[in-house]
Amino acid sequence: MQKTDISVRELVDKVKRGELALPEMQRGYVWPATRVRDLLDSLYRGYPSGVILVWETDEDIKLRELAVRATKLPTTSQKLLLLDGQQRITSLSSILEGEPVHVRNRMRPIDILFNLEHPEGAPTDVTEVDEDDITRDIEEVEEEEDAERDIQEEMRKRTFVVASRALQNNPLWVPVSDIFKKTDKEILKPIGITLDDERWDRYSERLQKIRKISDYLYGMQVLEKNMSYEEVTEIFVRVNSKGIKLRSSDLALAQITSRWKGFMTLIEDFASEFKDDSDYIIESGLPVRMLVIYATHQSRFKTVGKISKEKLEESWKASMDGLRFAINFLRSNAGINNLNLLSSPFLLIPIAVYSRLTGDKLNPKEEKALLKWFYLAHMRGHYSMGSSESILDADLSTLFKSKSLDELMNQLRLHVKKSVVDSSDLVNRSIRSPFFSMLYFVLKQNGAKDWWSGLKLSEKHMGKAHTIQYHHIFPKSLLHEAGYEKKEINEVANMAFIGGKTNRQILNKEPSVYLEKEVMAKRGKDALTSQLIPIDKKLWGMKNYRDFLAYRRNKIAEAINEFMDKL
Repeated sequence: MQKTDISVRELVDKVKRGELALPEMQRGYVWPATRVRDLLDSLYRGYPSGVILVWETDEDIKLRELAVRATKLPTTSQKLLLLDGQQRITSLSSILEGEPVHVRNRMRPIDILFNLEHPEGAPTDVTEVDEDDITRDIEEVEEEEDAERDIQEEMRKRTFVVASRALQNNPLWVPVSDIFKKTDKEILKPIGITLDDERWDRYSERLQKIRKISDYLYGMQVLEKNMSYEEVTEIFVRVNSKGIKLRSSDLALAQITSRWKGFMTLIEDFASEFKDDSDYIIESGLPVRMLVIYATHQSRFKTVGKISKEKLEESWKASMDGLRFAINFLRSNAGINNLNLLSSPFLLIPIAVYSRLTGDKLNPKEEKALLKWFYLAHMRGHYSMGSSESILDADLSTLFKSKSLDELMNQLRLHVKKSVVDSSDLVNRSIRSPFFSMLYFVLKQNGAKDWWSGLKLSEKHMGKAHTIQYHHIFPKSLLHEAGYEKKEINEVANMAFIGGKTNRQILNKEPSVYLEKEVMAKRGKDALTSQLIPIDKKLWGMKNYRDFLAYRRNKIAEAINEFMDKL
């Protein structure tokens, strides 16, 4: 195996000339901007950043384009297929060239800012990113946390940040892509810094250090031409299974594509049927998981390499038909139009399996039983307790053996222990809790509306003015000033669901100010009671916040239990 050093600039140039491509076994570009931020910080400081693994081949295999497209003619006939390093190279190509990444027919810019006044020495902020968490956007979580502290003061300590409105007007924060395109003079003069300014030398030195990222050397390992696609796939799986870079579903996908060319295209075509949920379907690995389940009646990927291509092809149609039913069932029968609200993607699997076992024929009793199982499993985090694959396999075994929803429900109750919700279940539960989305499901099914527009709650609303947001009934800033703890401030019991415009108009007003004069006066008492908010004005006072929480926890528990009883 050949080993060589290659600079970031050379890698980016190869991308622009189309001399680097992806084999079908590779998933697409998935990094959030926070991950790009951390990569830049490592390269800026000269930290180690892994190796690049490529395969030079003349084989006629199915290829995938990188998320940054080629715009120049190649200068060599040599084509290298990326096996390890796609996320890093794509990110750096986007940053150095100032171009957005193309992900599933959408253009997404990567906007990272550099702090000209960053502190000297080692980084003061360490950020860990879980690449597999698809239920929440990492940058949104950071945004929520930053809202509770002085953003400018906190950001001042960082070297790189994801661009935000809070920093856009600060001249000392410079877009990293601009640094690779402009001279020091073009960057510093517009913000009033000239050669006579004592800051010029320091800022200029830091800008030059950014540009030297293009000289950073990666070690590149080149697999030999005489290797077969199957052998390269095995190397790909072994390399990636040693770390956390790829999930088991991605490794299984690589093994399948080595024998079934065009399989990734089938998955992408299937996912595109569901439009806004297409990313979720692909990133969750559900199509691959379902394929293995129908081929083996269990969910683990360890035997995928032994499943024949004929068996995989035979199971594909049933797998996709089952997933179609499950997603349509949640959309139409449960009213859930955003799969990101689910506590686990595994929740779709028993629904998909049962639909195929019954030939998509559900009577009214089965429909209600399946809904009740789904809501209870979601709310209690059935597939988030212990080993999720073991729990799923137990459920699958029950379904394949008994074809009984009663048996499936009995197994669920044994696992979660508790079916009825009481107020203690909601103490200190935040937006990350399944009870948060369960509250939304219940309010939506009960016909709750936005306080200004009168539109019923829906994930389908168009435009920022009507997009549903969660709203702190008692504003965070006021509760923080009053000395309440963060876990109390962000409780589910302090959340209502309203449109974006309504949320912006309320801002940080006290409930005693806006609930009566701006909500009840326009929409009546039902606007509050439909979202389980007390009419007793005493509970709207800042001093009575804990009494408000106690009241609303009870109401939420009652509403969920009544909702479940109807099933």
